[in-house]
Amino acid sequence: MQNGISIYPGLDNTLPENLALIETAATLGIRRLFTSLHIPETDPTALKRDLGILLQAARAHRMEIISDVSPATRSLLGLREFSLSAFRMLGITTLRLDDGFTVEDIAHLSHNTQHIRLQLNASTMTPHLLQSLLDAKADLTHIDALHNFYPRTGTGLSEETLVRKTNLLHKAGIRVGAFLPTQDGRRRSPLKDGLPTLEDHRTMATPLAARHLVALGIDSIFLADALPTERELQAIASLPDDRITLAIDLCTQDPAQKELLSRTFTARLDEARDAVRAQESRHLLTGSIAPEHTAARPRGTITIDNSDYGRYMGELEILKRNLPADPRVNVAAHLQKSDRFLLRYLSPGRKFSFSFPEKNDIIKRIEQKGHEPS
Repeated sequence: MQNGISIYPGLDNTLPENLALIETAATLGIRRLFTSLHIPETDPTALKRDLGILLQAARAHRMEIISDVSPATRSLLGLREFSLSAFRMLGITTLRLDDGFTVEDIAHLSHNTQHIRLQLNASTMTPHLLQSLLDAKADLTHIDALHNFYPRTGTGLSEETLVRKTNLLHKAGIRVGAFLPTQDGRRRSPLKDGLPTLEDHRTMATPLAARHLVALGIDSIFLADALPTERELQAIASLPDDRITLAIDLCTQDPAQKELLSRTFTARLDEARDAVRAQESRHLLTGSIAPEHTAARPRGTITIDNSDYGRYMGELEILKRNLPADPRVNVAAHLQKSDRFLLRYLSPGRKFSFSFPEKNDIIKRIEQKGHEPS
């Protein structure tokens, strides 16, 4: 996925902190950067002092630089006119057009010769507005979309709204991004209540919220707050865009079952009542699976059929309802409680995979403590 970070020169972070954020993100392979040039609380002196340095650092790492702009941006930057060449000279490669731009403005700008891409506000998109852009001959090949973030608690989008507007844009061939807040890092001023697109994500763990956005069909994810943690950066840097990733707790240590669990699967098109069935699992199996841990199977259990099931050996399923124990079926893992709601998105044909730690967090903390200098 083409995921990104956000910087806000003239707000919370110092220049060294913003430069370090760009450096860390780039090291992890993140290649998009979002900034806003019309936040009322911005210190304009600090913005003008730091912006060029930050954009130069981002350009050095070949980042796509996306700027949220409005007609008021001209006065904030001291520009004589709203000129694409001026933004290009700053290194800005994509303009997210906020309030103040007409359909005709957007259509005209989409045919620019400055190689500047445009971004629409996905959260305010309507069928009428999209049709108006098509009627005005906007060049959609130079356009993508990005949802809003919502600083005030209680104002973020519902899941239904995000999905509806995202699907509308997808039907026109427009890719769509969304924002996540930080949970463990520094939240952006002035409210510091997080900057999510979905209200559900305001307090949700960032790695889980990122997997949720992928399940909802979002094409790119931006960490919106001032200073996310490295763990949160890693979560979006390593996120696959072609499948739903489910965090699990292992019950088995059998190498054949663990190897199978590490693969990517497709939910079968002939959807079963009781379980999500992996289309490929029996063909991917290497070796034999002996009966092991044939316990009761509550909802969210990941099972693998053992050798006693004959030709079904290697059948991998995720249970959608509680089932009793079966001596022919191994309980290989369980979905983590936080991830069980993601089961609803595993519709027929969706790809999915599992993430499971080799060591739990307690062991990691013990090992880290043991390596600390005395």
